[in-house]
Amino acid sequence: MNERLTELEVRVAFQDQTIQDLNEVVTRQQREIDRLVKELEAVKSLLAGLAPSMVIPPEDEKPPPHY
Repeated sequence: MNERLTELEVRVAFQDQTIQDLNEVVTRQQREIDRLVKELEAVKSLLAGLAPSMVIPPEDEKPPPHY
């Protein structure tokens, strides 16, 4: 009985460490995702400022020739 209890305690200790390690990885990945999203938004904003839009506002659009 004592051996089984010791084995369970060891397993719980390893599981706690694994959970902590995984949490650190997930946290680091989320920070990286957040940074990449901000960077992507900055690039999109920069590109939008460099290239004129191919779509004009509806109020500036001329009627089709058949009108």
